[in-house]
Amino acid sequence: MSFIEMYADGASRSNPGPAGIGVVIYKNGEELFTISEYIGKKTNNEAEYLALLSGLDYLIGEGEGFVNCFLDSKLVVEQAKGNYRVKAENLIPLNQQLKSSINQFKEINFFHVPREKNTRADELANEGIDNTKGSE
Repeated sequence: MSFIEMYADGASRSNPGPAGIGVVIYKNGEELFTISEYIGKKTNNEAEYLALLSGLDYLIGEGEGFVNCFLDSKLVVEQAKGNYRVKAENLIPLNQQLKSSINQFKEINFFHVPREKNTRADELANEGIDNTKGSE
């Protein structure tokens, strides 16, 4: 059994402000798929959740069963693991959606990584904001 590795990041300017998501998916150490998308006006934590959900949706569609998720948001990682309560009203529906997505996998793990280990996803999240802001 091989695990897919997914790195996800959300970025928001002004918090809330223009936001983007970035996702990088690796299979057997090779970059398989990326997401870079503008998501409108969101908080940073909403953007983090939406990046994670977007990557998981892609993997569900591909029929992948085993995934390791790496994020630099300790809050989202700990809420995904069930270690932190979700207090913010705007995050409750996103956390519920995440729980539903988690059930689609045979095994899913969440890891908090330092920002320096998540630079590719961060770049994609910021590109998502930059590429759309010019056309608004």
